[in-house]
Order: sequence, then structure tokens, then C-alpha cells
Amino acid sequence: MEKILELLAQKGPQTGKELVKETGLDIFRAWKKCIVSDRFITLTASKRYLRLDKKVDGYARLSPSIMREFLNYTVVGLEKQRPAVESRIRDLRREIADISSRKMNLARDTVLRIIENSPDGNLLTDQAAFIIAGDVVFHMAHSEPRPEVSTGELVKGSDLDLIIVEDNFPTKTLKEIDRIVYDEKYSLLINPVTKEELDYIIKNIDSVEGQLRFDSFKNMVASKILHEGLYLGGSEHLFNRIKEMLDEFGIGDKLEQMEKKAVRERAEAEKILSRARDSEVTEELMSLFYTTEEKEEIF
Repeated sequence: MEKILELLAQKGPQTGKELVKETGLDIFRAWKKCIVSDRFITLTASKRYLRLDKKVDGYARLSPSIMREFLNYTVVGLEKQRPAVESRIRDLRREIADISSRKMNLARDTVLRIIENSPDGNLLTDQAAFIIAGDVVFHMAHSEPRPEVSTGELVKGSDLDLIIVEDNFPTKTLKEIDRIVYDEKYSLLINPVTKEELDYIIKNIDSVEGQLRFDSFKNMVASKILHEGLYLGGSEHLFNRIKEMLDEFGIGDKLEQMEKKAVRERAEAEKILSRARDSEVTEELMSLFYTTEEKEEIF
């Protein structure tokens, strides 16, 4: 604790990531000291939202994880530094909003290029809905460099998650659209200015109806993505039809119940972790602190 007190006294409020780097403390123990002690104040800029995880009982958990929220979105300070902590939080929120806005604009421009470069542009405009999902729609996008899964190359933070729903396109047209979208994906990845990862899927409106049955983990994830998704381009009529189908299947209510469960379990996890003695820290216990994927990441 003395290391943290000394750091804050000398350098002022710190993010969790800065604090860990400067003190050399283990992330979990740094988090615990900051949370438990009344000598520190902690404020967070993050918005928590539902994420579905196959490794979690009931599939529901909150994002960001406790660890990521502490490292990337939490500012720690002394009580006398409260105004400075609040100022840093405002700056952090503006930064997150700016990143999210830039990524949203990039996704919108990408969709415009896809439509313009397609020989079936009119068909895309009339019978395809382009939908953005992921961190961006929650205004929680980040630009932390991370390795892209297929190539290992570093990309700039949150993916651009694009869903393209089409209304019974011919096979030839689908192949052409896939080629054009893939070209955009490749261009965004290799361009040193953007270095963005575009994840996309093209699906038929009939398959959407099947996924809204919410009867498997895969269908739950697909339904959640469509529920959260925002309109980017193409047919607004088809986009609105999808949103009506989501209402008809009660997807919003189902996800709301899952999120309430995740909120309760997050509060319980924080309580358990904050009370755990060093001798009680196990791999199972730490699964409450971070996700399986985050365990392997370097911050």
C-alpha cells in the first residue's frame, strides 16, 4: 500500500494501468488494495454491458471484466485529490467517446465504399441492411494495440463488427459481395493509417428468423448482436423489419433478464475477491477477475 500512496502523492491520480506499471505490483493485488482501503478513491469511466460467454454458467457476464475495468477505465487517487480524479475521468470519457465516434465513422465510410464498388449497389441499397455491433455501439471502443487473431499483426483496439442481412440474393451476387467486403477488410488491416480489424458476416433474413429462436448459445449470441446493432447503411426498411422480429420473439426481455443475473453475479464476484486472502487465491477464483482470453493478453 505504501508504494501506491507514495506514487499518488508524487504524481497525482493514476489509471489502474499506470499504477501497476509504476509500482510493479501484481494487477489483482493492486486492484484489491485500491478497492478495500478507504485511503484511496476510485472512479470509473466504463459502461458495463452484457456479454455472452460459453464458459460462464448461464452464459451471462458483464463487460468489461473487473481486471480490464481497473486497468483501462479506473482512476485512483487520494481523497484530497478528488477534483483531479474527477477531471481525469472526464478526460477519459471524452477519449473513449472520440475513439468510438471515429470507429463508427470509419465503419459507415466502409459501408458506403462497399455499396459504391458493387455492381449490384442498387440491390444492396434496397435489399440489404448493414448493421454495426460490438464495443462501438456502447460508446466503449478502445484503441489499445492488440494482435489480430488470424495474422498476429497488431490492430488498433476494438473490432469493427459488421453484420450484413440480405433478402434472398442470388448466389452469384452473394459471392461478389463477399469478395468486395473481404477486400475492404484486407485494406483496413494492412493500411498503416487505419490498422483496423473488420469482422463481418453475411446472412439471409430467413436465417435470422431461425436464430431468434434463442435455442442455442450460437443463436443467443446472434440475437444479442442484432438486438444491440445500429443501422449503418443499405435498406432501412429491412433493418426495421429485423428490429420488429426481435420484438416479436421477445429478445430484449430475454437479454434483460440475463443482464440482471450478470449484474448480481458481478457484485458477488467483487465481494468475494475483495475479501480473499492471498492463500485463497486460486485459478478458479481468478476466473472471476478476468476472462480466459484476457489471461493471455499483455497490457
